[in-house]
Amino acid sequence: MATSTAVQAPSEGAVPRRRAGFNWSPVRTYLGVAVIVIWGLAPAYWMVVTAFRDVGFTFDTTPYPTHVTLDNFKTAFDTSLGNHFAQALLNSVIIGVVTTILAMAAGVFCAYALARLEFPGKYALLGVILAASMFPPVALVTPLFQLFTNIGWIGQYQALIIPDISFALPLSIYILTAFFREMPWDLEESARIDGCTQWQAFRLVILPLAAPGLFTTAILAFIASWNEFLLASQLSNDTTQPVTVAIANFTGSQPHQEPYTAIMAAGTIVVIPLVVMVLVFQRRIVAGLTAGGVKG
Repeated sequence: MATSTAVQAPSEGAVPRRRAGFNWSPVRTYLGVAVIVIWGLAPAYWMVVTAFRDVGFTFDTTPYPTHVTLDNFKTAFDTSLGNHFAQALLNSVIIGVVTTILAMAAGVFCAYALARLEFPGKYALLGVILAASMFPPVALVTPLFQLFTNIGWIGQYQALIIPDISFALPLSIYILTAFFREMPWDLEESARIDGCTQWQAFRLVILPLAAPGLFTTAILAFIASWNEFLLASQLSNDTTQPVTVAIANFTGSQPHQEPYTAIMAAGTIVVIPLVVMVLVFQRRIVAGLTAGGVKG
């Protein structure tokens, strides 16, 4: 008995099934992230490797730590060659903390007014504040140097703090204004109905809710002040210079010798507070930066 094999012809409306291929989208994403991370962290990694390397092997191109020593960190704090790194660290802390406190104290009230109150020229004022933050610092070196020389402020802390505030304050106002705009103002109105004054509602209701934004803004203002170099290099002296200027002025044991390993060790020490601050408070930073990004 013959057996016939039936072959079914595909229907006209059927779509041929394609063979599923490999999904390259996650690979491209992780590859791009890896390139960005390596590009950003490679200089910092090399700085740390050089900081722990013996001075006789400063220019060794081995990509991992070799000839490890801690002498470079001792050299960074040594004052026998005219380097005052420890004093510069204290100066940077003083300048950064005072700048952050004053910028936040003024910025939070200004941002609250820009976000909550309606008055003529509000958006023009916000534009002026943003324009002030974009002003090039190099254009201020000569007039500030002349001004502070005339009033006898060269080499004093206020000559370094006031210019830092002028750059940290616009940044603080801009970030906090965007944050305050997205806050639920019904809570403030409820507090007013319950008998709170406007100041009490702001202090007891708005400020606690704005803690992530305030914290994020304070960290960014502190980092900006900590990293400032151009104005500090012209307006400070040996007793008030911050770490950025002190590292640039490091001297070696021989004339015209650049102490690269000591400079790398000092740079590693300077980076540690910022890294620890970001790692410890990363959740608050992310919460502050993303606050107001989604409505609903």
